[in-house]
Parts: sequence; C-alpha cells; structure tokens
Amino acid sequence: MTRRLLWSVTAACLLVLLGWWGVQRWLGPRVAAYRVREQPLVQDVVATGRLITPSRVNVASEITGTVVRRLVERGDRVRPGQVLLRLRDDQAQAQVRQALAALAQWRQQTLPQARAALRNADSALSLAVSLARRARAQAAGGAMSRQALEQAEQAEQAARQQQLAARAAWLAARPSGSLPTQLQAAVGSAQAVLRRADIRSQVAGEVLTRNVEVGDTVTPGQVLFTLARAGDTEVSLPVDEQNLQNLALGQDATCITDAYPRRSFGARLVFIAPAVDTTSGTIELRLRVPSPPAWLRQDMTTSCDVITARLAHALVVPDDALRALSGESARVLVLRDGKARPQAVRLGLRGLVASQVLRGLRAGDVVLAAGSVQPGERVRARLQTLAAADGAAAGPVQ
Repeated sequence: MTRRLLWSVTAACLLVLLGWWGVQRWLGPRVAAYRVREQPLVQDVVATGRLITPSRVNVASEITGTVVRRLVERGDRVRPGQVLLRLRDDQAQAQVRQALAALAQWRQQTLPQARAALRNADSALSLAVSLARRARAQAAGGAMSRQALEQAEQAEQAARQQQLAARAAWLAARPSGSLPTQLQAAVGSAQAVLRRADIRSQVAGEVLTRNVEVGDTVTPGQVLFTLARAGDTEVSLPVDEQNLQNLALGQDATCITDAYPRRSFGARLVFIAPAVDTTSGTIELRLRVPSPPAWLRQDMTTSCDVITARLAHALVVPDDALRALSGESARVLVLRDGKARPQAVRLGLRGLVASQVLRGLRAGDVVLAAGSVQPGERVRARLQTLAAADGAAAGPVQ
C-alpha cells in the first residue's frame, strides 16, 4: 500500500512538472523589456580631449652666453618683464662702458674742438679774402708783382678749403650731427646687448618646462622655457564629424579628468574648427572653462559631455530596443497579446541611451530589448528601467 502511494505521488509530481513545463513553453521565454513613458531627455555628445591654454610661448636667448643664475622653476607664475634667467654679462658691460666713454669724449673734446676749429677757419678765410682783395688792387696799380698776387690768391683758396673742411667737421660733430647720432646708437646697441643678458618673460603665464641649468652655454634660438600664456583655460575636444549637425556655439558641457574622476567642472563650447581632419574624420571643438578648479593641470586627459539639446517631457524608448535603424526611422518589437509584434517608429531627439519617439508608440507600450527574439514569437517581458539597465528585474508582464 505504501509503495503504491509513493508511486502515485511521484506520478502526480511528474504530471505537475510536465504541465508547468508545457505552460512555460507556451508562454515563451522571459526577455528584457522596457515600458515606454514620458520623461526628461538630453541629447549630448561625449568625447575625450586634453586640457590646454589658448597659447604657449617658447622663451629663447637672443645671444650666446653662459647661464649664471636661474630665477624660476616649473609651475611658477610669471608676469611680463620678469627676469627668468641671467647670462654672464661682463663683456657686454665693458662694451657699454666703452660706448659711454666715446660719447663723453665727443661731448668734452670733439664738440668744442670742432666749434673752435670752425671759428678759426672762418677768421682765417676772412683775413685771406681781405689780403687777396688788397693784392689785386695793388697789382692793378703796378704796386705788386704778379707772383705776390698769385701767392695771395692761393692763400685765399687754401683758407676757403680749410673753412669747408672745418664746417663739414662741425656739421658732423654738432649735437644734431651724424657723429653723436652714431655714438648714441653705439651706446644703445651695447646697452641692448647687456639687457639681453637678462632673459625676461614677455607675457604673463605659468612656467611649464625649463631646459637649462646654471653653467650651461646657450645659443640664439635655443628654447630655454615654455610658458602657458595666462588666459582662459580650454579643453581641446576632437569629436566625430557626424555630430557636427547637433553642435552650436554656447552649448554647455560637464567635464571630468582621468586624474580626478569624481570631480567635475563646467565648460562652454566657444569654437568649432572650420575644417574636418581628413585623417581621423573628427572636428576639433574648444570648450572654455570659466572657473577652472585649482587642481587642473595642463594636458590632463579630459572627458566632456556636451549638452546639444534638452527636452523636459518626451516619449522615450531605450536605444537598445531599436532595430533596423536608418536616420530617423527604426523598428521595435512591441509585446501584444503575449507575442512580439513588429512596429515602425519615427524618432526625434537622440540621446546616448534613449531616443524620443514621435510616432509609432504610446505611453505604456512595452518594447523588447533587441536580441534573439523574432517577430511573432511568444515571449514574456522582464521590465527594466533606463536607470537599471544592468538587467534588474521589475516583474513579468504577460
């Protein structure tokens, strides 16, 4: 009796299991699904670039010299005119002293001597002219020989030549003449060489690199420092050219760096390159950071999410439910009467994980995630939310 009862119970369990299996087969497999609903939708472009400044300045020497002092380090902030480096300048100082001495000699000796020489030449010429005139008068009256007359006229001619030479020397030596101009230019040139022994910053900025040490010999054109010019901090962001139609100046963005993934900062799109890079198929964007955090560093790898459009209310379908996507048209599988039914839809705003549905679906419809499900197949849905796209179940829908 006990054995017969055991067989009866076993048979009943098998029948129940077979019945449950048959029902499950008839109902179909459980698949991931989403309920279409209205919610806010953001369209954005996400890309990775680098933190930059508007420009970088290479600081070089204009002369050959030996470094005797370095006054800045990497990371230092500098202002226009600040001395960054000093070169040995004893030879340049000697040249300045020599040029100043020549200028002083002109002022103390050459100038008064030229003035006095001109006065003497003018007096000598006046006397020679007077004597020659008297000699010609006497020769006309027979009171002077022809030879004496010729001597007087030659003396007049020599005095005239001396006066011309003295005047030329005075014109060159006078304060507005060529000689003091040349001497002052020599002083200026020597002082300029001396000033070039101090390597100065021409702009305000931050020292990024230094390539020189005390004792090094530098040559003209050799890059000694690289400065990040002071100004707005920017992010250089290459994005796929397919996103160009959605981009516009003034769009806001949220950025994070690889170094500080839990810290974010705001930026704004201020520049779109006029040409596409034919090698990579990307176009460069520049995002300006109006309030850069203190922890930002040059050339940091930075990921930015540029908000290109925003809707407060939109009928939304997840992108992983879209099939046969072509432009603004797509197909989805809708759960109706327990079966996957194909449905054409028209899309509007496109987001990273969801898109706006303009036509083809209503709020409350259940769409199936794209997978191995075929149109007409009987299935059961395991509802998910966009925020729980990891597959967390929200219960079956028949």
